[in-house]
Amino acid sequence: MDRYTTIFEDASTGSVNRYDEASATASGRPEGSVMSIEFELEGRSFVALNGGPGFEFNPSISFIVNCPTTEAVDELWADLSTGSKTLMALDSYPFSDRYGWVSDEFGVSWQLIQTADISGREIIPLLLFAGERCGQAQAAMAFYTATFDDAEINEISRYDADQEPDEEGTVTFAEFTLAGQRFAAMDSAWAHDFGFNEAISFAVDCTDQEEVDYYWDALTADGGAEGQCGWLTDKYGVSWQVVPTGLTELLRDEDAARATRVTEVMLRMRKLDLEELRNVHAGTTGEEVNV
Repeated sequence: MDRYTTIFEDASTGSVNRYDEASATASGRPEGSVMSIEFELEGRSFVALNGGPGFEFNPSISFIVNCPTTEAVDELWADLSTGSKTLMALDSYPFSDRYGWVSDEFGVSWQLIQTADISGREIIPLLLFAGERCGQAQAAMAFYTATFDDAEINEISRYDADQEPDEEGTVTFAEFTLAGQRFAAMDSAWAHDFGFNEAISFAVDCTDQEEVDYYWDALTADGGAEGQCGWLTDKYGVSWQVVPTGLTELLRDEDAARATRVTEVMLRMRKLDLEELRNVHAGTTGEEVNV
């Protein structure tokens, strides 16, 4: 987080959460160590989580950085290239005068591109549908835009018949909007040894339990899988966290005993039940915990 907020503009840091006794025991992380940090880059919200070695970053989800000039691309490339791995060389391509794809020192993938008619840098997550997921980009976008409000597929381009190994008609690049935020997607039939995993997930902040129930049911439908503590994997393998906004104040209560009770119960839940967590916080016992 320190590195990124130094490199990027319009950057700021937010709340820092630390592992308490209950979450440290469950995760194997040291008590008192940093669990998560909220921050913003180029006006986009992020959360960094020290989640252990179970999942590693890979290029299945990368972050496109649209830059207004080639000089801006070169400057950002220089900042991100320390200890990095180049996935596509910084160069001129048919789709842009300046483009490069790099996996930074932490393993996070960035696609830097010079884009006309923008005044500043913009960050957009890109989902790469590869391996057994290749060819599913359009169906996934249709599913996501049907699930979320303020959502649409903004643009889409497709592979031609002569662009082997990719199949004609699959998605070479598409941009779509979910809840007012921009995303991108593409298919790739090239041999890749990676796929979607929990190292990068998308958080859905819900105003109430009704929204939690809706997004949980929608995103786990038709082959999705429930995880722990509000995490799930959808039918395309993409990870989401469905979180009620009232949870944060319970976990950050200055009364350590109350916050610990909430943490202990939350760690046993799959879908988060805000009413039950509020009962636990208040010291009353709910009838049932969703486990």
